[in-house]
Amino acid sequence: MIVDQLYAQLEQQGLKGRVVSIRHLHELEQDIKGRQSQNLFDSNFYRERLDFFEFHTPDELFSSLSLIIVAMPRPQTRVTFTWSGKTLSLILPPTYWKYQRISSHIMDRLKKILAPEGYHVTLANLPLKTLAVRSRLGAYGRNNICYVPGMGSFLQLAACYSDFPCAEDDWQAPTMMDRCQKCLACLRKCPTQAITSERFLLHAERCIVFHNERGISRTLPDWLDLSSHDCLFGCMVCQRFCPEDTRFLGWFEGNEEFNQEETNWFLQGFTNGQLPYATVEKLERLELSEDLEVLSRNLKVLFHVNK
Repeated sequence: MIVDQLYAQLEQQGLKGRVVSIRHLHELEQDIKGRQSQNLFDSNFYRERLDFFEFHTPDELFSSLSLIIVAMPRPQTRVTFTWSGKTLSLILPPTYWKYQRISSHIMDRLKKILAPEGYHVTLANLPLKTLAVRSRLGAYGRNNICYVPGMGSFLQLAACYSDFPCAEDDWQAPTMMDRCQKCLACLRKCPTQAITSERFLLHAERCIVFHNERGISRTLPDWLDLSSHDCLFGCMVCQRFCPEDTRFLGWFEGNEEFNQEETNWFLQGFTNGQLPYATVEKLERLELSEDLEVLSRNLKVLFHVNK
């Protein structure tokens, strides 16, 4: 199987992919660790978000020849909560719902394409946005999010190691979308000034995403305007005002609803063991059953509940 056939079969399934040589694995590592050595990352952000990547080939693939990066379109998800006579329809951004299942799903699709040809794949724990941009699958927005043609930023990435051969690739330096060169929409709208003009790299330590996903042992910083939160987890402000994402903004799938009693339980900090089975089932469908403490903290912020 030649690489163009692989790309064509992925396209038939609504996916986009790129194959690059395994020799670029070291460059991926240096992209992350090099910035850290230059003190471009906040130390807490690096330790919590970037220090878990594994830059070595898996034992089960004795002849890893390539890295395959795949993008799959993903929608937003609505989650509705009612409390004290007020109903909030909140957003889970595109990658939050079913993240692990979608990654496995992408790997399974690759297996079905490559296994008949005698090739193997296994998931890779790598910096996916960097790999996608370096492989020419996508490009960075000014907001440092990865954009893929035809998908905007409404997508999920997954990477695999493979023994699929890669004679040549289109490896490139990280690039920003052409449209971003003259557009400042995300910079102007970012509520925390995480996107700035003095450098391209996001000030991730100021991004709402970093803070409202953290456990409750990490208190929200005093400088963070609580009215800036627009999602149940994460943030969609820069994507909402990005011209590249305009046609995807109305794309939602799923809408779990929690009534006043259930929302009150969350606000009180109930654990899974204290919640009815039907409520836990809804949380599990959203893959939030392990995040109840953070869910409680974020709902207090969004409903303006005093601690």
